[in-house]
Amino acid sequence: MVAKRATVGAFLLLAACVPQPPAAVLAPRILPLDAPECCFTQGLAIANSHRVTAITTRRFTANEYWGAMAAPLASPRFRTEEIGKSVQGRPLTAIHAGSGPVTVLAWSQMHGDESAASMGLLDLMTWLADTTSDPLRDRLLGNITLTLVPVLNPDGAELFQRHNALGVDINRDARRLATPEARALKGLHDRLKPQFGFNLHDQNARTLAGSGGRQAGIALLAPAISEDGRYDEVRSRARLVAARMAGKLQREIPGQVARYDDTFNPRAFGDLIQTWGTSTVLIESGALAGDPQKQRLRALNVAALIDALDAIGQGSFTSADPAAYDSLPQNRGVALDVVVRGALLVGLGPEPYPVDLGLVYGDAVARTQPRISEVGDLSAAAALDTVDATGLFIHPAPEMITVQDGRRWLRIGNPAAFTLRRTADPKSEVVETP
Repeated sequence: MVAKRATVGAFLLLAACVPQPPAAVLAPRILPLDAPECCFTQGLAIANSHRVTAITTRRFTANEYWGAMAAPLASPRFRTEEIGKSVQGRPLTAIHAGSGPVTVLAWSQMHGDESAASMGLLDLMTWLADTTSDPLRDRLLGNITLTLVPVLNPDGAELFQRHNALGVDINRDARRLATPEARALKGLHDRLKPQFGFNLHDQNARTLAGSGGRQAGIALLAPAISEDGRYDEVRSRARLVAARMAGKLQREIPGQVARYDDTFNPRAFGDLIQTWGTSTVLIESGALAGDPQKQRLRALNVAALIDALDAIGQGSFTSADPAAYDSLPQNRGVALDVVVRGALLVGLGPEPYPVDLGLVYGDAVARTQPRISEVGDLSAAAALDTVDATGLFIHPAPEMITVQDGRRWLRIGNPAAFTLRRTADPKSEVVETP
């Protein structure tokens, strides 16, 4: 890793010290439909071949989304339904597909800034609308009846914010149903009484798969039905679906699949829909290095959903090993993106000072706008990435320093802009670190 001067727009240390996978998933080999690994592998290929290029960034409005969805929705295979209107009057649209006996409801972007799965649903619908011969698609549409609500919070999506126009977190309104968006989802669920559900979200990028683990790309959860954490038949089915998904995802992003906190929340839709008789799986898309717009996570959502839907339709999910889910490491949130340890800070007093630097990004997914969050003894601090700068010297750039009356301060919140050099001399060698 080259220890270059960081700017306000980008902190280069982290980008260089983390392996950078391609943003797009390479098209895998197509396997026969009856192959055990067929449908997840097939799903990755589908995600690439049917990726809708009208939406390529994680920030978009509902109008932009439905404009991109217009082409697949022209297919006679689908029926759309307005299930309500948002606070600001934007339509809340459900899409119905398939004619099978197993009913599935999936909803996404309940939080307006959580869009990875919404992008994946766009690609999924484009594949389902395809008229070319595909035994997997025919089997899926024949076995299940699928209902999708791709953008449940269009007002929040307009500003790319979590909450709706009232400032309410819709996912904490399942009990009171104060918002029209929550009432629309509850009404749809009560009318359809689906057997299975998928609650699709994005989680904080500063999340590890277990203590000391890697950054969590995806977290799964079979939500609790009560405070005692017990499993009834409905939740047990959800655990088996999650176990199947966990096994497939672990092979694609090993060490980066986690289990979401299963504390029962009586206000949350995932928990209550589970208690209402729908076997529900929560999918939380986190972040992956080199994937600032979540295009790789978009593809993983497509593959995981296609495989899970096919397994649900056939009933083959029942052969999954619950241990594949139960053994997932727990999500662990961290406060820092990067810790620089072991260096000596110069330029702020009469001597070099042994302090660690803790950095956070303004955009934790894209890893941009780095700022100083903590300074001092951070030897026990957890972070997504660590830079071992032992024996080196931190030379802060002007952006990192506040000057007043001729005196200099390193202020928490200032941009992270510095170089790592061999000595305290500002002309000494800039050092590369691993």
